[in-house]
Amino acid sequence: MILVTGGAGFIGSNFVLSTLKETGEPIVNLDKLTYAGSLRNLEPLRGDPRHVFVKGDICDRELVRTLLKKHRPRAIVHFAAESHVDRSISGPAPFVETNVVGTFSLLEEARLFSGEIRFLHVSTDEVYGSLGPDDPAFTETTPYAPNSPYAASKAAADHLVRAYHHTYGLPTLTTNCSNNYGPRQFPEKLIPLTIGNALAGKPLPVYGDGRNVRDWLYVLDHCEAVRLVLERGRGGETYNIGGGAEKANIDLVRLICSLLDDASPRKAGPYAGLITFVKDRPGHDRRYAIDSSKLARELGWRPRESFESGLAKTMRWYLENRR
Repeated sequence: MILVTGGAGFIGSNFVLSTLKETGEPIVNLDKLTYAGSLRNLEPLRGDPRHVFVKGDICDRELVRTLLKKHRPRAIVHFAAESHVDRSISGPAPFVETNVVGTFSLLEEARLFSGEIRFLHVSTDEVYGSLGPDDPAFTETTPYAPNSPYAASKAAADHLVRAYHHTYGLPTLTTNCSNNYGPRQFPEKLIPLTIGNALAGKPLPVYGDGRNVRDWLYVLDHCEAVRLVLERGRGGETYNIGGGAEKANIDLVRLICSLLDDASPRKAGPYAGLITFVKDRPGHDRRYAIDSSKLARELGWRPRESFESGLAKTMRWYLENRR
C-alpha cells in the first residue's frame, strides 16, 4: 500500500493510473481537489478496490495520522503542491501553506508513525534558479537559487525533507524534475494552454521574446522514474529527472501550431497567426536543463519517449478529450 498525495492532479493522477497498471499495488489517494485536481482524471479507476480516494488537505495532520494508522502504507509519495509560477507571483500565501507547511505536516506524521515508511518528495528543477545559455545542466549538487515564490516554497520543502533524514533518520528521497507534459495537465501550463487556445481560435500568449528555454519530460517517463527511486533509491539521496529535450518557448509554440495545422486545420489560416508576444513575467528564469546521469548510472533510468513521440501522444489526447 502506498499513500499518494495530490493524486488527482496532473502528475499525481498519471502516477496513480500507471502504477496500478504496472504494479497493481493498492493506493490511498489524498487530494484536496483544488482547481488543478479533478476526479475526472481518475475516472478509469471508478469502482477499482485497489484505489481509495480521500478528499482532504495535507495540512490536516489528524487526517493524515488517521490514514497512516488505518492503511499502514509502506511509503508516502508526495506530489501535492501549488505549482504555477504566475499564481505564486500574484498570491504567494497558498504556496507557503501547501508546499512548506503541508510538507512539514506530512514529515511530522511520517516521523511519528509507528511503522517503517519511506517518504518520497517530488520537487522541481526551479529550486536551482536560472542557467545561462552555455552553462552546464543542473546536477544534484547545484546550489539552490530559487527566483520565484513557487520555487522558494519548493526549495524550503526540499530542505525540510533533507533535515528529517539527517536529524530523525526518516528514509526520505527527493526527486527534482524538469517541465512535465502529457495527458491530464491543467490548461494554465504552456503546452495545454497553447493547444486549447489554438483550437478555440484565441491568442497564443508567449512571454517576452519567447527565448526562455525549458527541458521537457513526458509525464509517464517521470512516473516510471519516481517508481524506480521509490524502490531502489538510497535513503537521504536526491535524484534529478529530466527529459533531455531543451526547447525555447517560441519554438515549442510554433511546433504545436504546425502539428495542429496538419491534425485539425483552421479555416482562418495557420495557427501560428494567433501567436501574441506579451509582457514578460517578473523574474522569469531564462533557462532550465537537468542532468539525469546519476539516475541513469545508479538506477538505469532513461526516458522512453523522445520529445517528438511524447508530444504526438499528448496532442492526440487533447484532441480526443477536448471536454
